[in-house]
Amino acid sequence: MTESALSLLPRVAVILLAGGQGTRAGLGVPKQLAMLGAKPVLRWSVDAFAEHPAVGGGVLVANDDVMAALGDLPDGWISADPGVERQQSVANALAALADWEDGAFVLVHDAARPGVAAAVIDRLLAALHDTEAAIPTLPVPDTLVEQVGHLAGEVVDRSALARVQTPQAFHLGTLRRAHAEAVEAAATDDAQLVRRLGVAVATIPGDARLHKLTYAEDMAILAGLLGIGTMMRTAVGMGYDVHRLVSDKPLWIGGIEIAHSHGLEGHSDADVALHALTDAILGALGDGDIGDHFPPSDPQWRGAASHRFLGFAAERVAARGGRIDHADLTIIAEAPKIGPHRAAMRARIAEILAIPLERVSVKATTTERLGFTGRREGIAAQAVATLQLPEN
Repeated sequence: MTESALSLLPRVAVILLAGGQGTRAGLGVPKQLAMLGAKPVLRWSVDAFAEHPAVGGGVLVANDDVMAALGDLPDGWISADPGVERQQSVANALAALADWEDGAFVLVHDAARPGVAAAVIDRLLAALHDTEAAIPTLPVPDTLVEQVGHLAGEVVDRSALARVQTPQAFHLGTLRRAHAEAVEAAATDDAQLVRRLGVAVATIPGDARLHKLTYAEDMAILAGLLGIGTMMRTAVGMGYDVHRLVSDKPLWIGGIEIAHSHGLEGHSDADVALHALTDAILGALGDGDIGDHFPPSDPQWRGAASHRFLGFAAERVAARGGRIDHADLTIIAEAPKIGPHRAAMRARIAEILAIPLERVSVKATTTERLGFTGRREGIAAQAVATLQLPEN
């Protein structure tokens, strides 16, 4: 965009939405903080808008943890608290822009789309000279069918359909009015709210680089689209742990407490399953073992909940720009029976690691009454963790 064109623009603000939990992607950290190349996903969008000469400020909608991890905001930017739903997050950002005049332009963008290009911003701002709202779209390249159960139904005509992206552009006064009149209405994007006012929404050509990060596999797609060229390698680690059974202690296995006559003895809560899995992840990273990071000689870990150790290992993976592909755990015990608790353990481990449930396996076996586990003197666990890590 030329300097003469810039001089004719109203003030331009950005609302950048990064308030979601972002755990569905299974990256071990909120997806907006996952490393894409040399910087977090969120930073890609912040930098793209801050570097555009038309943008005069912005509002980052994010929780305190995301704000702390991101660091300093660009000049002219402020933050706002996220709402329970996306719509409330935008409303909170609009409230933070109370000093901006209705005639200003505003761009609303989802941080899960890191590939913001200056050309898309230029096209959106140019469109706002002739309309009150504009959105980027891409054609639908695939054949579409109705799905009836597990069967393919009728083909849907895709010629009249388009894929909607962000950022979406509006006259600030129009977006304010749309949210003010949408108290009882819900929408998945702001263009829907504006259309309910009877305002026409223009479309401009979108950009394939605005691919949305939803699943872990999207990181490789985005790396290719953005020309990062990150090569990933598979790393596998194994962990093994044993703890003695003693009376008068709670029994924690797999992140849950199980009613039993005995518990496991140890410096922490002695969750043998989470300890083995923690070591497996650290092993795949080549990052020592649980004792290196949480030594039993340190009193601060006395009685500590073992989910803290496993969560720490997952954060180490994310900090390396990697992801946890699979966690396989085997618990070796004569008693109690693990079967009734497997589902709860899988769910808890998936929650701690922030990965989908289908990537967690929990199994159990006995030693046919042989050895210390067979004599019910203790419980053992072994684990295998499979990671994807960037090549150095």
